[in-house]
Amino acid sequence: MRSIGFIIACLFLTTACQANSLKPFTTDGCSLWIDGTPEQPNLWRHCCVAHDLDYWKGGSEAERKASDERIQACVKEAQGSGMANYIYSNVRWGGSPYWMNNYRWGYGWDYFDGVWPRGYKVPTAEEQQLIDKAMPAALKVIAEDAIQHPTKVN
Repeated sequence: MRSIGFIIACLFLTTACQANSLKPFTTDGCSLWIDGTPEQPNLWRHCCVAHDLDYWKGGSEAERKASDERIQACVKEAQGSGMANYIYSNVRWGGSPYWMNNYRWGYGWDYFDGVWPRGYKVPTAEEQQLIDKAMPAALKVIAEDAIQHPTKVN
């Protein structure tokens, strides 16, 4: 019986000590919402894509609030206060790092950091190196998204 407890303890400690890995950056525009108007279907998509980059990296609770305020300001400039406030309220509610979804704060990282949810965590120096290494590819995804989903439709 002791050997089973020892094995479980070893598995627990191994899981807890594993380094969190960073997945490549992805974006779906305005997750679960429209990216623009019927006349301009990508009008504020660029706001959401920039917001996705922040959410991919994650960080502190204050960084998330600043990111959510940036998307609100961007959408307000593109479409107005009504849509900006709607999107802001939804990202504040739906983007919590504690939801197990693919658009949560810190979605580039595994949900669990050891045995606990990653939550609001400023990247360690090692994790920041992973972000820096992945950033050129992330910026390429953003540039390609802008070509595939232009703001202005001719």
